[in-house]
Formats: sequence, structure tokens, C-alpha cells
Amino acid sequence: MAEVVQHRIEERIPELEQLERVGLFTKKEVKSIVKRVTALEYKLHRLIVNKEDFIAYIQYEINVLELIKKRRAHIHYQFKREEIEFPIIHRINSIFRRATNKWKDDVQLWLSHVAFCKKWATKGQISKVFSALLAVHPDKPALWIMAAKSELEDRNSSESARHLFLRALRFHPNNKKVYQEYFRMELLHCEKLRKQKQELEKADMDLGEYEFSPEILSGKLAEVVYKDATGKIKEAEFVISLLNIATIFDFTKDLQDSILKDLQTNYKEDSLTWDFMAKRELEAPGAGEELRSAKGRASDINRREEHCCQVYEEGVKNLNTEAMWTSYLAFCMERVKRKTNIQELKEKRQERLLTVLQRAHDSSLLKEDNYKNWLQVLLSSGDAEGAARVALAATQRYSQSVPVWSLSLQTLMHLGSGDIGRLFQDALTHVNPKESLPLWQLQVQWSVANQSPEETEVCSLVCSQRGLLSAVAAVAMEMKECYLDWSYSTRGYKKARKTFTSLQNNRPLSKAFFTRMIEIEKEQENPKMNNLREYYERVLEEFGTSDDDLWLQYIQEELGPLGQPENCGKIHWRAMKFLEGESVERFTSKYTLLQTGHLLRSN
Repeated sequence: MAEVVQHRIEERIPELEQLERVGLFTKKEVKSIVKRVTALEYKLHRLIVNKEDFIAYIQYEINVLELIKKRRAHIHYQFKREEIEFPIIHRINSIFRRATNKWKDDVQLWLSHVAFCKKWATKGQISKVFSALLAVHPDKPALWIMAAKSELEDRNSSESARHLFLRALRFHPNNKKVYQEYFRMELLHCEKLRKQKQELEKADMDLGEYEFSPEILSGKLAEVVYKDATGKIKEAEFVISLLNIATIFDFTKDLQDSILKDLQTNYKEDSLTWDFMAKRELEAPGAGEELRSAKGRASDINRREEHCCQVYEEGVKNLNTEAMWTSYLAFCMERVKRKTNIQELKEKRQERLLTVLQRAHDSSLLKEDNYKNWLQVLLSSGDAEGAARVALAATQRYSQSVPVWSLSLQTLMHLGSGDIGRLFQDALTHVNPKESLPLWQLQVQWSVANQSPEETEVCSLVCSQRGLLSAVAAVAMEMKECYLDWSYSTRGYKKARKTFTSLQNNRPLSKAFFTRMIEIEKEQENPKMNNLREYYERVLEEFGTSDDDLWLQYIQEELGPLGQPENCGKIHWRAMKFLEGESVERFTSKYTLLQTGHLLRSN
């Protein structure tokens, strides 16, 4: 190993001598470089090497290159690059190759090599790096695209880029992104040739020795790519994406017309087609004179929006689907959200949106999410009657949806509807009991806010009992906690204790139900330790086999001002007897911390 390292150091002597001779580095700095690279070389020649060692070596060499660049600029010396920088760059490429050969799966390492080649003008090396990379990772379309773009942009080789895209399509014949970038590349190549021809013509040069095929200049190669792509991927969204790429270039009018015709002919059963065609109307040119005033501009915008709506209307006539109505509504909603100082335009947009919402609902094709938008518009405009009507209609359309019921009930509560109680019962009848917890919570909130204490007590108790009957544990437990909280907040401690006593044996039970009663007891002016013991004993009956924290809290309570510390030993013995599995180890560890004062005691 030492011989190999020594040989590599000796190979650096010519460049180091040049660095010192031309004044870029001092003799002391050269010695420092030799010492540092010797240590780095030894790391690369150990029996077991680390990727980090290769990266550290590469980074050090790059830092040396950067320093040489700065020193050259400082002393204005730009000679002998072949004898100084080139050997360093060659060595970095060599280290990169050794690293990527050993860690082939590390794509980031490969890309770091590519980035180095681009920065230090070794573009001829990029093709070799990408070629080796793609041989190892042909399954990654993004790498094929990067390689092809590099050939086009860095090496100015459209032929190599085309070859890479064709190879990529053999591995990924139905990949949209590959086709999109291939299509873009052909258009970029065409644009470049057109600019070259224009420059030559401006210079009055003879074009005889240059061949500019009219077919290529008009984008025929891109058209071939388009036909091949759409022959394999028959989706309106994909066709639209290619059309959007084509619109970037100003020489593709014929190609755009061809794609547009294809879209209208073959994809008229797709809502995306109608959505795209409608929004194109916004780009139509306006009349110059009327655009000079704000009112004229608003009039022009309204005219364009009306044309968009005409296309949407034709769309819903030919394609009466939920997706089509959703696209129509998304457009109307987007226009409503746009700010304008012209009240007439604002009112027109809102009127249009409400009309489309109503028609979509009448067709039973209004999506669940759109009812929320509908209610927001009606409430913001002050139409309480319309909002109440829509809220009820939404629950009929999506009678099994908890979010729809929650939204509608909240809206009706806000409006002060008098029939809320019956609607809550309807809601709980229709929805899946396992998903009904938000509705139970909402009902209790409404009851507390709007009913007398006597009515709320009945409502809360009924909720708890119905929750139990529903056999949904989450509902039953939540209702008990809500009822206990309500009892304490409205009737005081005695009522809360009575509620706790009546519900503590009705399963399913939650830990929170018991701990809340413990909190209530401790909030009293003169809390009773006997009551706290009763609550702890009861909760430990239910959860004492697995919850080590409960036992510790009980012990801490006995160590507090109200407790009797002599009881802690018995509680500890019972905990060790009842706890199971890993909870025993956790309890032992925490109890030890408590005894040594490292675990804070709760008072």
C-alpha cells in the first residue's frame, strides 16, 4: 500500500513544482498539500474504505482548484493550465469513477460527478459519466431526460439527445415525461436551426453549404414525436400538456392547430378537453378602445368570461357528468375570488356561480365539497333563507356523510333554525355509527349553548345512553366525558360526583373519564383524600395492568400534603403484582427516580 501511495504522490510533483515556480503557492503551502494528500491517499487504500473518505478527498482537490482560480485572478497569471489544473481535474474524475464503481446505487454521487464536469468545463467527460450511470440505472426516466438535456445544452448535440430519448423510450415506452421532454427537445432544436438560418441570411452569406430542411424547420420531427406519443398514451391531459409545450414556440401555429383538432375530435368525452377549450377564450384579443377605462376593461373581461361559459355550457350539454360540472364550477369560483372594484362585474360573477351551483345540484352532480362553497357564498351575501335551504338539500344529497351533516348543522345552528334537535336525530340515524363522534360532540355543544340546564341534562344523558347502545366505544367514552364536564360546569361538584358514580360501571370506559374526576376533586377548596383514593382504586381496576403512570400518580398523591406516605409501600407491592410485560420495567425505573428525587412529585 505504501508503494502505491508513494507513487501517486510522486505523480503530483510536476504540478506542485509549477504551482511554486509561478508563484501561485508558497513552498510551505506545497508541503502542506503533500502532507494532506498523503493522509487522504492512505485512507483510500485501506482494506475497508468508506464513501466519506472518497468524498473528503474529492472535496479537498476541488478546494485546491478553487484556491488556484482565486490566486490566478489575484496575480493576473493565466498560463500553464495544462500542467496545473488539468492533472487535478483528471485526478478528481478518476476518484469519482472509483467511488461510483464501488457505490453504484448512490445516484447522488453520480450526479455530483456530473455537476463537477459541468463546472470545470470537462463536458466531454459528461457523456461518459451519463453512459455509465444509465447502464446501472436504466429504470429511472429522470436520468435519461437529464442525460439528453445535457447532450443538447452542454454539448450542443441534438443528434445525441435524440438518440438518448429513443433509447429511453425502449425502456419506458409509455412514460409521459420522457415524451414531453423529447417533444420539447425537437422544438428547441428546430428553433435553434431557424435562428441560425436567420443570422446567416442577415449576414448575406451563401447558404449553399448549409442544409436547412423545410420539413425540419417547420417542426415535422416534433410532429412525429407527437403522433408516436399520442398513439401510445391516449389521454386528454397528456395531449393538452404537449399543446402547452408547443405554444411556447412562435413557429408552431400549424402544429398547434393540428393538436387542437385532435383534442376536439378524439377527446370530447373528457371534461379536461372542455375545460381547456373554455379557458382558451380568456386569451382572446379584446377591443383596443374600450380597454382604456376601468369600466371598459371590466366589460371586456365579462365578455370573455361569457364566452368561456358558452363553451362550458356546450360541455355540460354533451357531457353531463360530475367531473364536467366540477370543472365549470371551479372556473366560476376562481373568477368570483378575483378582486375587482367594479360592483357590476362582481355581482355578475356571483350570480353566475350561484346559478351553476343550483343547476349542478338539480342534476344530482354537485360534489360534496362544493356545498361548502355554496353555503359560504350565500352566507356572505346575507341570504339566510337560501343557506338554510341548501344546508338541508346537502344532507339529502349526501345523507351518509358526516362532514356534510356537520357543515349543514353548523350552518343551521348559526342561522338559529328551530328544528335542530330533530335534524341531529336524523343525522345519527343515517351516518355510520363508527364515524358519528363529531355529530355527538356537536349536539352536546348546541345543547349547552341553546337549551336550558334541564333540557341539556336530558340531552346529554340521552346522548350518553344512545352512545352506549350504538356499541361504538369512542362515542360512548366521549359522551361520558362531555356529560361529566357539563355536570361540573353547570351544577357543581356534587352533581359531577353523582354523574361519575352513575356512569363509572358502564363500559366501555376511558382513562380520561376517571382522571377528569380526579382533577375535579383536586380543584375543590378542601379536596378529600378518601375520594381521591376511591377514584384511583377504580381507575386502576380498569387500567392497572398496563398503565404504570397511574400507579406512580397514586404514589405521588400519597406523598403529597393530603396523603399518608406509609401507604406507598403497599401501592408499590400491588403495582408490581398487577403490572404486566414491559410496564413492570418502566414502573421500576420511574419509581427509583421518584425515590431519589429525580422525578418531580405532583401535589
